[in-house]
Amino acid sequence: MGTFAQKFPPIPTVPSVPPYSPNSLQTPTIPLIPPKILPMLTPPYPELNDLLVMMGEAGHRLSEIEATEGAAGNLSVCLRWPIELRSRFPLVETYHLPQPVPELAGATFLVTGSGRRLREVIDEPTASIAALVVEEGGQTAKLHTAYGRRFERVTSEFNSHLAVHYDQILRSGTNFHALIHAQPPYLTYLSHVPRYQEVDYLNRHLLRWQPETIINLPEGIGFIPFKLPGSPDLMAANVESLRTHRIVIWAKHGVMARSDISVKRAADRVEYAETGAKYEYHNLTVGEIGEGLTPAEIRTICAAFNVQQNIF
Repeated sequence: MGTFAQKFPPIPTVPSVPPYSPNSLQTPTIPLIPPKILPMLTPPYPELNDLLVMMGEAGHRLSEIEATEGAAGNLSVCLRWPIELRSRFPLVETYHLPQPVPELAGATFLVTGSGRRLREVIDEPTASIAALVVEEGGQTAKLHTAYGRRFERVTSEFNSHLAVHYDQILRSGTNFHALIHAQPPYLTYLSHVPRYQEVDYLNRHLLRWQPETIINLPEGIGFIPFKLPGSPDLMAANVESLRTHRIVIWAKHGVMARSDISVKRAADRVEYAETGAKYEYHNLTVGEIGEGLTPAEIRTICAAFNVQQNIF
């Protein structure tokens, strides 16, 4: 079997590459920036059932806040410790990955299927989730599914999920990373309003309504102008923005949030940002009579809780 270190060796340093050109016909290559060290999950690691339950709970909460209408939204986690899949996902086939990820050979992804309702994941996880184990060379993976699966393929936005997981793990060396794409209505609505498409204005207005918001989103909320869903352009912009933010708005579409702790922590970030957007929307409807927390008050909160931020 070999040791854990033999099966999952340290990630090597990867040299920078030229930035993506939107005129290229090839999948964009994301330029790397100097790595940062993130906390890693330590043993005992979550088992498969634990991860499936947490994905179900995250999907259920996102549905409760109306961020996943119909079959909108998708979830994925990447883990880099050995995990037993056969008991829940006995069917195995080869899957060609959207991009090569050679440094992730042996890693496992759990990802929701295309067309699945996130609110139903909690009831029957294996009907909505697939497992992918990256093979040597990083070009292909073994796709593990259950007999009762109710989807033909994994989410169409797996290219964006995979690119962010890859980038974050290459940069940090973490052994766990979770991503959520959702479509919370208040954040999505405000992304249609021109003044909220300016990132400084967006953050100063959405992060002013509760002390918890700046504490949980100290880097603020990233913003990507509208790009075709599932496109290489969206994938490249998403990777870049999530390097410096924990949640990013896809204009006129939705959001993506990440966590290296748990998928439920990523769901929390969607909820914090959506709550700020809800306050902002309600303030607009009454003629903007609320002032929110002042910049001085927010700086006082940050000083008290040792929050590093440069928005206010």
